Amino acid sequence: SVGQGSRKLEKVSLICSLLRQSPPGEFGQVVQDLYALVQDDDLVRQEAANVGANHNKNNFTPVEVNGSTVLLTHYNDLGRNRFFYPQDKFSFEFDHLSGITSKTHLHSVMLDEGELWRGALHKGLNAYVNCHFPVGNCCVFKKSVGKRQMFVACIEAHLYQPSKHWNGLWKSDWTFALTPIMTRVTGIFLLQLHYFRDANLHVTVRKSVSNSVHVIDRRQFVSDFVKFVKTEDNKIHTAILQNIQALSEDMWRKNLRRRLPITRTFMNWKELLNDQHLKTSVSSKEIPP
Repeated sequence: SVGQGSRKLEKVSLICSLLRQSPPGEFGQVVQDLYALVQDDDLVRQEAANVGANHNKNNFTPVEVNGSTVLLTHYNDLGRNRFFYPQDKFSFEFDHLSGITSKTHLHSVMLDEGELWRGALHKGLNAYVNCHFPVGNCCVFKKSVGKRQMFVACIEAHLYQPSKHWNGLWKSDWTFALTPIMTRVTGIFLLQLHYFRDANLHVTVRKSVSNSVHVIDRRQFVSDFVKFVKTEDNKIHTAILQNIQALSEDMWRKNLRRRLPITRTFMNWKELLNDQHLKTSVSSKEIPP
């Protein structure tokens, strides 16, 4: 009936809206909650499969395949839930609900000049990521835009601590075309944090950067490119820490009615607490039951 169709559309809209808001590392928990809330497993499973694919690609979700860590992105998506890994030349299917990989096959890649550059970039960036991040992964992809050959370097680092009530993801992608003498490198950062103990706090930081890098030969460009990424990583990391410190101090001041004077005198907190406890005990006896 029309009424049932309308209610189903409302359910689908609600399910998709909640799934799209899933913080990194929590998509599976949201799906399980929806199973219990909606009481329609087939509908939830159908919508979760569609939204889950975008969730994983947007967050550069890492997957272990054949001993290699592959990032799921829009750049290595072959369609129909199939992805390829250019570094080890294979493709695989991925179930976005179960997280299971299957049907791994060789994926032929032409060993041209562009592939040699891509391999060198991957090697240099991977060495940097392994040193700079406690747990980090990267992939470099090659794509054609018209007659231009573009490269996209993706970095992902996450730390999910659900037992401590917080999850965090750091990711960035770097896009450029290899043009003679000089190329423009554009990077986009995204940091997402979720804290959910006694609160529901979401923090999202986005930033884009751009700079020109000299192109002389492969070794020189890889070295300069990695230095540029490292410099920008450190800048945004430092800025985030400074902003958090400033926010903490500002919130602390606002929570006080006035700024406390700085007298540099010792305050006997134990004596004050004892006096306060004594007053409380006396006053409580004077109150009738």
